[in-house]
Amino acid sequence: MYGYMLRKDATERMCDVLLLLAENERKSYLDKILMTLQNQDMKSTMIGVEELDEVIDECGKEGEKTKGLLQVFDAFTVPKYTYSTEFKKFFRREAAKPGEGTFGSADHKVQVFLDRYWLLYQRTSRHKLFTPPASGVRATDAKKYRLKNVEFLLGCTSKLKEIIVLGMITKIHEGKLHLEDPTGIVEMNLREAKFQSGIFTESTFVLAEGSYEDEVFHITALGFPPLEPAKNTKSYYGNVNFFTTNPLPCTKSLMKLRAAESTEAGMIVFLSNIYLDQEKTLEAIDILLKGFDNCPPACFVMCGRFCSAHGSSHLPKLREGLVNLSQIITRFPNIEKESRFVLVPSMSDYGMNKMLPRPPLPSIITEEFCKKVPKAIFTTNPCRIQYFTQEIIVYRDDLMKKMCKNSLKCPTKDLPANLTKTILSQSFLSPLPIHINPLFWRHSQALQIYPMPDLLVLCDQSAPSFETKHVGCININPGSFSCGDFNFKVYCAATKSVEESKIEF
Repeated sequence: MYGYMLRKDATERMCDVLLLLAENERKSYLDKILMTLQNQDMKSTMIGVEELDEVIDECGKEGEKTKGLLQVFDAFTVPKYTYSTEFKKFFRREAAKPGEGTFGSADHKVQVFLDRYWLLYQRTSRHKLFTPPASGVRATDAKKYRLKNVEFLLGCTSKLKEIIVLGMITKIHEGKLHLEDPTGIVEMNLREAKFQSGIFTESTFVLAEGSYEDEVFHITALGFPPLEPAKNTKSYYGNVNFFTTNPLPCTKSLMKLRAAESTEAGMIVFLSNIYLDQEKTLEAIDILLKGFDNCPPACFVMCGRFCSAHGSSHLPKLREGLVNLSQIITRFPNIEKESRFVLVPSMSDYGMNKMLPRPPLPSIITEEFCKKVPKAIFTTNPCRIQYFTQEIIVYRDDLMKKMCKNSLKCPTKDLPANLTKTILSQSFLSPLPIHINPLFWRHSQALQIYPMPDLLVLCDQSAPSFETKHVGCININPGSFSCGDFNFKVYCAATKSVEESKIEF
């Protein structure tokens, strides 16, 4: 079987399945099994009965109805992959075992930065600027560069010029900035540095170009690792599903999904900062749902904060606001039947907060809402949505304010484009120091952006409503619903277009 070998139990299972089929259908079914196997991240060419059952189940899903094919994945189910420099590929790490805790050990903290570094290193090394010409091929006039590490600098006693190092900006001593990678730390001098577009803060990984002399790296240019389109990433790691734990669909199923997507995919409505304890907000939601009742979207994604109250009054008002929202939804039977409601909490909503990824709102206050609205999903922040073949990441945080406040040199214009470029080039949703945006070290992969999604939704109250696009990835901020002009955005999945909308009274 094209290099695959079946164990005895798997062979018996395969025979049992084939005997149920007509003789003229067996060859096409075997071809389907092989195509599905080639898209899986198999650890060995020896196939057991468990692996075979997963492939058979995946083939069985091909005939399922594609309409309404929308899945929501919380942050704690995102698979974790580590890049191996020896084998030049990603290996999946085992999930946390029960009883091991959520925070993780100090080793997990170190692994957060190692995983970020090696992901960016392998991506940058493949870029045309850093790829040497193949042997026997005439070199072009384009200038090529070679990445060096900090250890190379520290081992030289003479002056080095035109050196490029990939490393993380960090502050080891007060008043001085350093560049760090897995091999060491070197002091940086940024007095003559030219900053490329983006927002540079501590804990961001940069490509630093300059000269090394007297144990100081004198920077002349500072930029971010180059972006890579999703199709390029998948051409290298097509059998790895970074997005979810689901097995990848076989090629035939993928083609059918894409064909159905262009005709059957609906709309997804994004709202952020919805104060359910305010009458004006509830009136606006009522108008919104009334407008969509004749053509229900596939999903409404509502991001916090969900209550404007603070202190002891926050919980009762949030509970009351959810009850009022459920009553509004049930007044529109078409939407209640056809649309899903995904609710993503902010860092300041009720429950365990201030750490990423942020768990969903506690079931003690959402249970009644879910009974009235069965298609409601209370999920984590961030979360991932798969709609047909499209991958969507939703993240609620005031990144613009935090990034600009802690930047080395804040851009003076086009802040949304600079923000989205920074996030995508880092392949990480929160490239800020851990003391500013704390995270659960064991679950840092939930903030990873790799490969590029089709849509990145950054719900940011501190930034204006915006839409940008980088290497095929659409980035949007729906704006603040309650604190603004009741703005929201509508994503048309069939055409991959975004419409700016607002409620007018």
